[in-house]
Amino acid sequence: MRELLRTTLLIAAVLLVPIVPFLFLGGWEDRMLGWINTPPASQWTVAWLVVGLLAVDIFLPVPSSAVCTFSGAHLGWLAGGLAAWLGMTAGSVVGFALARALGRPLAERFANPGDLDRSDQLGRRFGTAVLVMTRPLPVLAEAAVLLMGVSQLSWRRFLISVGLSNLGVALVYAVFGRMAFEQNALALALLASVALPVVATIFVRWWLPSVEGAKASAADSNS
Repeated sequence: MRELLRTTLLIAAVLLVPIVPFLFLGGWEDRMLGWINTPPASQWTVAWLVVGLLAVDIFLPVPSSAVCTFSGAHLGWLAGGLAAWLGMTAGSVVGFALARALGRPLAERFANPGDLDRSDQLGRRFGTAVLVMTRPLPVLAEAAVLLMGVSQLSWRRFLISVGLSNLGVALVYAVFGRMAFEQNALALALLASVALPVVATIFVRWWLPSVEGAKASAADSNS
């Protein structure tokens, strides 16, 4: 399990490379805030925008937690949650399918067969757990999807674990967004929905190496 999480962290670091430049593009914050404050009049338009944004989250730096929160605020917790779930699941399926079809030949070129066999075994044993654990975490969620695709996790296990966990995440954020909207605190809720997953991701990235270091120190002392 720890080895899979370490590999997931490595893939997440690679995924951050194309994302970082977006953070330095001027004006995107103002445009996003303007759209949040004055969304399109049609709820269908909002719903399809939510689905589209979350579907491309596997490739672009979309703040999925904020989009889910926004969806619940403007569409209601049920419709907003379902729209968010559809977008999140569509993006996951596309990423998994691409990694399953194209990632394996690439991995075979850069890794030896023994490492790939071990990764496949770990994926079959702990793959669904890694997918579920990383679903609420930005970047790590996408990294886990790609890793499980390369490891050839079965479609059945992937769809069940990702579909159910996406539903839970989408509904939680949608309910949170609707409650915040009714209390005139949507801006604060959106900020919290972005900040909390980032903090959780940072904690995971700090915690895993520290656990490995502690175990290595204990093993050295025992020897």
